[in-house]
Amino acid sequence: MNNSLAPTYQKLIGRMWVLWYSVSNSYSIVDTDFKFLIDSYLKACSKIEFNSILSKEEPNVDIDQITNTIEQYLNNCNIPKVKDVIRTSTFNGKKQTITILYRINNKIVQINYDSELVQKTIHPAIAHYSIKETQLTDIIYDIYLEDDYLFLFEDQQLITSAPKREYHKIQGKFTMLLLCAIHDKVEDDWISTFHGSTLTDGNSSILFAGNSGKGKSTLCALLTTKGFHLLADDVSPMLYKNQDFYFNPAAISIKEGAFKILEKDIQGFDNLPIVKFNKAKGYLKYLPCEHPNKLHYPCFATILVNYKANTTTAVRKVTVKEMLETLIPDSWISPNPDYAKAFLNWLENIEILELTYSDIDSAVQEISNLFKSQYK
Repeated sequence: MNNSLAPTYQKLIGRMWVLWYSVSNSYSIVDTDFKFLIDSYLKACSKIEFNSILSKEEPNVDIDQITNTIEQYLNNCNIPKVKDVIRTSTFNGKKQTITILYRINNKIVQINYDSELVQKTIHPAIAHYSIKETQLTDIIYDIYLEDDYLFLFEDQQLITSAPKREYHKIQGKFTMLLLCAIHDKVEDDWISTFHGSTLTDGNSSILFAGNSGKGKSTLCALLTTKGFHLLADDVSPMLYKNQDFYFNPAAISIKEGAFKILEKDIQGFDNLPIVKFNKAKGYLKYLPCEHPNKLHYPCFATILVNYKANTTTAVRKVTVKEMLETLIPDSWISPNPDYAKAFLNWLENIEILELTYSDIDSAVQEISNLFKSQYK
């Protein structure tokens, strides 16, 4: 009845339909029954025709209630996202209180911070790339606080700003800028920066996702001691050209609850500095990892990590709905229609799994077996 609300792309993955709406750049996941209602609603020219279609399938339905449900659902899926208001500011060179150089992928990156507090938003995750000697810089970033707003500049040009309580927006934008710089890309080259960590065995990779407290970072840290390499922690970038996942230089962020676990298995972990940025984050350590052999790898599986005390380690297939409800909310995904189509095609062709574990050794074995299975 209102075809303007129709999803731009739709893909059946397993038992669920993934729908993408270009107006809002949003994804929804529905089962086949609800998809039938959506299709019937969009095909019908009137409520009478919609009622006729539904009555053939299920007589005595409440057509008004179903119509209102479908209309509300599609309207919600088509609400454009409100863009952040960027406060403008003229570059202030007097804010360059702390200057640190980093060598990453043969690029010399200079970051100027105005305080130790602002430095904590970026530096701890890339501290292992800092250098002492003076070098000619390839790119310069300035990050400083002014009137309770954080400002991010690239070569003295304002990139973005955010209220200081929304510092994660500055972190996210800086990560994108850094990825573009070290891989010689531009933002429009990327399909997404997924909220998840990616590990490689030197041939392919697996994307690990999971809500806070589910043991994702702990598991990934321990896997790096078992012959696997960290490709990206927390922010995993996927390139449109080849749908490969690319190297992100950030160290693994480890919460205080995992300190004792990792001290037993990771040499030197107890000597890593403790960082406290705010009460919400608590105490953190950042674990640098050995550089992977290559800068990008294809990804053949996504795994939801689910730590449960005193449980048997198990890997099971899960629906795309379960995966995307965890993966999408904190991920950036390009609004480009071609990229959305590529993302759906990628989803259709990977394994979507959940790993439930309490015993680290058996979890590592399951991951090893999964990597090996694709080469048989």
